[in-house]
Amino acid sequence: MHCSTALLISCLFVFIGLPEVNSGASNSLSDCQAVASMFLTTINYTAANITATTGVNVTCSATGVVCPGTTINGVCVWQRKLSAVCRSVSGVTKIRIQTNGLPPRCASVPMGTFSELNVDFEVNFNPAVSINSLNQNLTTRSALSTLVCNLINQATPPSTSGYVQYGMTTLTTAAGVALDGVMIFNVDSADDIDPFYPPPGSNAETVDACLAHCQTAGIYHYHIASSCVLNPPTGSISSCAGTTACNGLIANYSISGFASYQTMTVLGVARDGHVVYGPYLSAGTRVTSGFDVCNGMFYDSIGNYAYFATSTYPYLTGCFGPGNYPSFGPNCSSNAVSSYTMSTYATSFLSSNSSNSTTVSTSSTTIAVNASTTTAPTASTTIASNASTTTAPTASTTIASNVSTTSASNNIRTSSAGPQAIRSSFVGVLLLFSIIVWIF
Repeated sequence: MHCSTALLISCLFVFIGLPEVNSGASNSLSDCQAVASMFLTTINYTAANITATTGVNVTCSATGVVCPGTTINGVCVWQRKLSAVCRSVSGVTKIRIQTNGLPPRCASVPMGTFSELNVDFEVNFNPAVSINSLNQNLTTRSALSTLVCNLINQATPPSTSGYVQYGMTTLTTAAGVALDGVMIFNVDSADDIDPFYPPPGSNAETVDACLAHCQTAGIYHYHIASSCVLNPPTGSISSCAGTTACNGLIANYSISGFASYQTMTVLGVARDGHVVYGPYLSAGTRVTSGFDVCNGMFYDSIGNYAYFATSTYPYLTGCFGPGNYPSFGPNCSSNAVSSYTMSTYATSFLSSNSSNSTTVSTSSTTIAVNASTTTAPTASTTIASNASTTTAPTASTTIASNVSTTSASNNIRTSSAGPQAIRSSFVGVLLLFSIIVWIF
């Protein structure tokens, strides 16, 4: 016999598909294009300047609200503009996102400034990360609070993300971009606290019924998951305070909007290249544990890492992960978890010499497949900023068009193990066949 027992066993392990010790990531060009195709794009190429492109008209009542476009006879009209394009450079898949930051629906911005932006950046799509090499490893509550309770802690994505900003101004407070082209901001308010459930003695901020608002520079943005990203409403948008289900219950209201999306649902892409998902895993299980201090989670046997919407602070993403899983929470929210637990997948990737210890939770699996288009970069500028806020009353609406746009009414991608699983099974069969031939 030419084959040792050990070799036979290892071959059988490959054949039956037991998870490997090392984690990976689904970041092929087609994986990226599947996510890019979900954005409500108005062009299918990378523009030299997104604001100079022809967009899609949005018309709303100008009564009682700030108009980011042109007001004629009491009607506010603006154009939303958005591009999401993937390309491969020397074997590395990148996604470039350009947006003017204006929503595909009306917004309730009663006062202040509401501005068109020029956001343009490129980043490695879904870069591979490891539970054994953390970006954030916080050993005290003070250290955790210093990092997470800081509006500008996501000003600079990790170097492994290959982040490139095209423009003069850095988005110091932005965590990513939602599928509708609206900015996803760092979770914190201008006071470096939870904007919705601040510590006792502090005031909560106001948002509209789509859970967004403008800060002082006029950047309309989300801090928390909103189903308006997936299904932009028509008609008036009221304030959260004027919506019974939302007023005082923002966290629950946020999650309840995903009742029809109880599977892994893409909401956007973070500036570190990782996908931002809604509050459910592919098995229909709501994410209530398994996430780290950044709200990120290793969610499948491949080793993919992403951010998930939760009903607890930091709601979408609080820092660029992966982070650790301490037995304490931050001090800037009255709605934070008191401890963090690893998903079973994170635990399976943990090497014996890792200093990251914790308890275990469960999670599930998924992977995006499908595809859409191509292209490469050029240049543009950008607008950024601080944060603060306001909002409330009314709006009225309809969405018209002007230009080609990729619809994303079904922003759901459930999964399969995809190409990697097929390759793994094929290799297993091939190895087993080789062993049998060798033996006989």
